[in-house]
Parts: sequence; structure tokens; C-alpha cells
Amino acid sequence: MAEQSLLERLDGIEARFEEVSTLITDPAVIADMKRYVRLSKEYKDLERLTALTRRYRELTDNIAEAREILATENDPEMREMAREQLDTSTAALPGLEEEIKLQLIPADPEDAKNVILEIRGGTGGDEAALFAGDLCKMYTRYCESRGWTVAITSASEGAAGGFKEVVLSVTGDGVYGVLKYESGVHRVQRVPATETQGRVHTSAATVAVLPEADPFDVEINEGEIKWDTFRSGGAGGQNVNKVESGVRLRYNWKNPNTGVVEEILIECTETRDQPKNKERALSRLRTFIYDKEHQKYIDDIASRRKTLVSTGDRSAKIRTYNYPQGRITDHRINYTIYNLQSFVDGDIQDVIDHLIIAENAEKLKAAEL
Repeated sequence: MAEQSLLERLDGIEARFEEVSTLITDPAVIADMKRYVRLSKEYKDLERLTALTRRYRELTDNIAEAREILATENDPEMREMAREQLDTSTAALPGLEEEIKLQLIPADPEDAKNVILEIRGGTGGDEAALFAGDLCKMYTRYCESRGWTVAITSASEGAAGGFKEVVLSVTGDGVYGVLKYESGVHRVQRVPATETQGRVHTSAATVAVLPEADPFDVEINEGEIKWDTFRSGGAGGQNVNKVESGVRLRYNWKNPNTGVVEEILIECTETRDQPKNKERALSRLRTFIYDKEHQKYIDDIASRRKTLVSTGDRSAKIRTYNYPQGRITDHRINYTIYNLQSFVDGDIQDVIDHLIIAENAEKLKAAEL
């Protein structure tokens, strides 16, 4: 990309950054929480791009200055300094240009959000539930390695172990922007523990990664929520037998896409504290409604970009875990590695990095940057 063309794209960014910097200190804006949060996110995005823009202008100014000195100056020492400045700045420019191009691509507004991660055993009976349990451990270890907080909000255990269904809450910095690539069908090929003849079986589990809704993302009439409490059951000694800490909410919600009124039922037994369970059940309700209301937005993005990586199609087979060969294959980018054991132990960053690179390449091509 020519320097002038990139600079034209960067025109106005610093001015907008200064404008937003002023707006987020305005009492009228602070009082409007929805607007304040939106502007705060814009400020964070512009802050990074503004710093890159200023560095880019500095490098291009250095190059122009060095060229002028070399064209007009006779002093050997000055010419040598100019030559060094020209070489250093010219070498740094291409990498900075690529970084700016990626920053110029409109970010997914969901990327900064926390996540509700749902894992469900699919085809394969007990083996599918065991595989869902393996995926739960894999994501838990990965998230903890990133410094994110993971909590199980609900779970239905399989007869032979693992989970028929497990829902995790993941909180941290930029969680959705990383984990969104994991939505889809995960297939496993291995000899089940119950197999007596050593035959390899194929099972599957479905992973859904949903951006957690903030309280002001959706409108809920909390007065219309019907609450029930119950004893949680399971481990925990006398507390679970005597205290009704588990909560169940029912909420009638009109789907704006279909016009149909649906009853939403959510249970939470995560903690022994009933108010905390209510708070987390309410968070899951917001996320459920937010996801439903934004599915059209996700579909529009997918059809417009048609990226191989994150189309939002949760029924697509995205990855195969082949135990006999120790192989992991991500079908979206046709990427295969042979470190299955460390992968299922939570070392999944390499594949995620390749998915991010592939999607960024598509975005750059679509944006003609």
C-alpha cells in the first residue's frame, strides 16, 4: 500500500480520538450508561490505532528528513546518521503497515465480552458424554492458562462419566474474541473404555460459544420472572440437604424474529448461596435472549463475509480428534498437528492462532487493504 493511501485512511483518527476522550468525561454522557459504555469501547480501540498512527507518521517523517539530508548535505557524519535513520525507519515501516491494516478492519463488537460456553454430548451415547467431559477439562485448563476465570454454572452428568451437557461461564479480557473459533461440532475417533474388541468408534460433541450479555444489552421485565428454589443435591454435606440454594427461573419472552412467545427455563446450582445463584441465572437469561435477538446479526455477518473460520454455524463439523494417530485436524483451514495429548490437556493456542491468521487474511482481502 502506498504511504499516501494509508495516511488518507488514517486522516481523522487522531481527531476522533481527541473528541471521544472529551466525550467520556462529559457528565451527560456518563449519565447515559449505554452511550458511555459504547464510547469507552471506542476510546480503547482508537487509543491503540492512534498510537500506531503517530508512530507511522514519525517513521515517514524520518524517512523524508533522511532523504532530504542525503540530497543536500555534504558533511560525512551527517550523511552517515541520515543513512542509518533511513535504513532503520524503512525496515520498520512494512511491519507497522501490516499492524495498522489489521487495526483498520472493523472489530467484532462482541470480541471483548465474557463468554457462556455450552458443551453437549452428541452422537455416541456414553462415549460422547465422556468426550464432552474431556472438552470441558481442555477448555478449563486453557482458560486458566490465560488467566481467565472459569465456573461451571450447570451440568448434567453422563451415566458412565463426563457430561451430557455442561455450561461454563468464562470471564476475562477479550474472551469471546478468542473462544468464538471453538463453536461447532467436535468429532472424536478412539477406542471407548467400554469397547471389548478394540474397535475405533466415532463420537461427537457440540460446542456453542455465546457472548455474555451485559445488563443494558437486553431489556427484561424482572417483575415477570417466576422464581422457584430447591435443594441442590449432590456433594456438599448437610447444607444441600437443609438449604434450598438451587434456583429455577421461568420467563415468557416474545421472540422478535418470529413473534412467538417462548417460555425460558433456567436452573442454577453453582453455589451454596441462593442470591448468587439467582444473579447467575439472570445472567444466563440475558445471554440467552441476547443470543437469540442477535442471531440475525450473526447470520448477516456470516453471509456478507463468508469466512471459513467463524461463520456462526454451530452445526458445522470443525475439528477431528483422532486418538490412534495422535492427530488433531481443523477442517476449516485444513490444519493438522500431531500433539493430541498436550492439545486435550489445554495447549490449544497454536490452532487458535492459525485460525485468527486465516480469518485476518480473509478480512484484509475483503477490505482490499
